[in-house]
Amino acid sequence: MRIPDSFLDELVARSDIVDVVGGYVRLTKKGNNYWGLCPFHSEKTPSFSVSQQKQIYKCFGCGKGGGVVNFIMEAEQLPFVDAVRLLAQRANLEMPETGEAQGVREYRKRLLELNREAARYYHGVLRSPEGAAGLDYLRRRALSPATITRFGLGVAPEGWDNLISAMAERGYSKKELLDAGLVVKNQQGRLYDRFRNRVMFPIIDLRGEVIGFGGRVLDDSTPKYLNSPDTVIYNKSRNLFALNLARKSRQGHLILTEGYMDTISLHQAGFDCAVASLGTALTAEHAQLLSRYTGEVIICYDGDGAGVSAAQRAILLLEGAGLKIRVLQMRGAKDPDELIKTQGRAAFAQLLEQSENHIQYRLDRLKGNYDLTDDTQRVEFMKEAVGLVASLHSAVEREIYGARAAELAGVSAEAMAAEVKKELRRRIFQEKKKQERRDLAPAQQMQPRERSLRYENIRSARAEEGVIRLMLLSPDLFRQAAAQGLEPEQFSAPVLGKTYRLLRTRWEQGLQVQLAGLAGELSGEEMSHVASITDQPESAAHAVQALRDYIAVIQTEAQRRGGGDQIALLRAAQKKYKENKSYGGS
Repeated sequence: MRIPDSFLDELVARSDIVDVVGGYVRLTKKGNNYWGLCPFHSEKTPSFSVSQQKQIYKCFGCGKGGGVVNFIMEAEQLPFVDAVRLLAQRANLEMPETGEAQGVREYRKRLLELNREAARYYHGVLRSPEGAAGLDYLRRRALSPATITRFGLGVAPEGWDNLISAMAERGYSKKELLDAGLVVKNQQGRLYDRFRNRVMFPIIDLRGEVIGFGGRVLDDSTPKYLNSPDTVIYNKSRNLFALNLARKSRQGHLILTEGYMDTISLHQAGFDCAVASLGTALTAEHAQLLSRYTGEVIICYDGDGAGVSAAQRAILLLEGAGLKIRVLQMRGAKDPDELIKTQGRAAFAQLLEQSENHIQYRLDRLKGNYDLTDDTQRVEFMKEAVGLVASLHSAVEREIYGARAAELAGVSAEAMAAEVKKELRRRIFQEKKKQERRDLAPAQQMQPRERSLRYENIRSARAEEGVIRLMLLSPDLFRQAAAQGLEPEQFSAPVLGKTYRLLRTRWEQGLQVQLAGLAGELSGEEMSHVASITDQPESAAHAVQALRDYIAVIQTEAQRRGGGDQIALLRAAQKKYKENKSYGGS
């Protein structure tokens, strides 16, 4: 059973796209549309547009677009039915049950319940004789009982099938344990517990669900930290440890650390805004997730070479998400956990207060790579510094940090400014040449971004795009199109013919003719392309004549492609219209 179109219509009507998107993106109204930084890719200049009139969004950078349901599908990484369910909860609508889709939802719910039971089991072991080594480890790490309980920490005991047996008693199958990533299958097909003899860190999402685990070994085994694999309920690149707690912080920023213990120690010390990535390097998805909950991130990575390299990579991703960035440099300790234990909370607070602007941090790191008493190395330093300063968007920042780089290299600020200016001209020239190459291929520009949707007949496809825009502007034009015998089969581009057919069906059924209503029928690529079409201007002033002209092009090109068969199809369509009284007058 599919979700009724009438329910989708009501849901879309109650879910204004500006309100929904505004919960994820800082929007500013400019002209008729709202603009912000795209939540789906890294950018520094807003190219993400939301139209309240058309109820669609469109990014001119990455090309994603669609209606409010598509936005939730992309933003929350949810399948169609779950995205509809989330919006329904937001709009206080009772969700209709949906056959097979309901089965998928129930299985996801079952796996979440299994993870919760596993977390309870691990936490229970911590208080038993089997968990003595784990509890001793946590106490040596100076974690209080309250912190242990708050983070739901536990222990996976030694042995191959302790969790399998415990969960079997609670009614969970081996397949469910495998799908949740809690067990591993060897080459002989035997299942065994993934986590054994490890302190366990439950990973909890923003809804309070246990979606995975991290485990720290209690002996000399490897790897030192083991994490849940990606599953149907867990994706390590789209979640952050302790964000469920840190998002409620009132400290005005988030602290980004490298590990579970650093984050937990900071929370225990009163820095309740700390988060960590989950056994993987920071990703663009992580950066976009952070930008939903703060405008400033303080990077607090280890002070070793690996930590410095990771901070450099993180800066670029966070900057791309439009975040203000500072970097805290460790002094007298290798990581935040050790610093708090050896020097106390006040010492960390002082370092936090002294954390540097990320541009100064990058200049300092760059300086450390060169011997600036050597002229050859000074020149190499200047080349890299010029590139860094030229990449800054603000003229004020370029002047300030250009002068600092000049001072470090022992050259005049004027010389540095001249080199930066030259580099900026070079970059502008390169971008201009790229644009010229794009402009020299107008036919290529008319093609969809997605190669699987390529147009075979540009002339017909452009007219087909116009028809779809007109139908969304004035659905009554379907009568005129029927009178002229326009059928989806005459469209040269399958995606446009499919869209026309779906919109016409909605009109025939008395439903709202709107793009947002097609979220369950079009793929993400198809929806993004159709959204880009509808975002283009189309006048309703002479709509009837424009429609006639578009249809003439479509049918002429259809005849050229199909010869006599297409002519017969046109005549049959016109005859069908005359016999069908449901369309009314033209």
